[in-house]
Amino acid sequence: MSLIDPRAIIDPTAKLADGVEVGPWSIVGANVEIGEGTVVGPHVVIKGPTRIGKHNHIYQFSSVGEDTPDLKYKGEPTRLVIGDHNVIREGVTIHRGTVQDRAETTLGDHNLIMAYAHIGHDSVIGNHCILVNNTALAGHVHVDDWAILSGYTLVHQFCRIGAHSFSGMGTAIGKDVPAYVTVFGNPAEARSMNFEGMRRRGFSDEAIQALRRAYKVVYRQGLTVEKALAELAESAEQFPEVAVFINSIQASSRGITR
Repeated sequence: MSLIDPRAIIDPTAKLADGVEVGPWSIVGANVEIGEGTVVGPHVVIKGPTRIGKHNHIYQFSSVGEDTPDLKYKGEPTRLVIGDHNVIREGVTIHRGTVQDRAETTLGDHNLIMAYAHIGHDSVIGNHCILVNNTALAGHVHVDDWAILSGYTLVHQFCRIGAHSFSGMGTAIGKDVPAYVTVFGNPAEARSMNFEGMRRRGFSDEAIQALRRAYKVVYRQGLTVEKALAELAESAEQFPEVAVFINSIQASSRGITR
């Protein structure tokens, strides 16, 4: 059975699976689907079309699936899709997509979105990501798996944040961040790679050393990006981790943070 507080407001078209909990004074709107075991705390507003997966926990005062304030948005049908096992802390705001892009904002699995963070329209968050307090993503931002954005990080629209990357507190990101790279400052500058995060996730010493060399080739030898990537081709054949680093640079449309 779902555990719905009698003070909550649930639209008749909303679909709540077994084991869903909704706290007092929360509002679950039309065209919202919530998977089994998800807990919606008090004073949460969820607007559809939104699909939320299993075993998520959404804390008080969050606004999930609201219309985007993008001035191009004219009320077209767009949606928000949230996966499984996410923690969405107090006061988080997540907007649905726009038809100018993918018409969908997507949050994957096992993410921690901390208090007062914002995820803008058409953004795509992968899996196992952490957005620390007051991080703000503009529209069309892509955050790949295992990325960590520290408190008060700001990300410009259309930027891509690579897998396993890390931003320091108060970083303002205006260009793409390659996989594994640590950035800090306003504007953001590349400082190193997230080697500690790699160790915690079980990367081999050999892979870490290969990535350390790859970082030096791209960032320390004064080469153009094209020449640096050509120099890393052999290493990419031996180490898939280096290939991920290279691919994240090649996929950049805004230029990489240097």
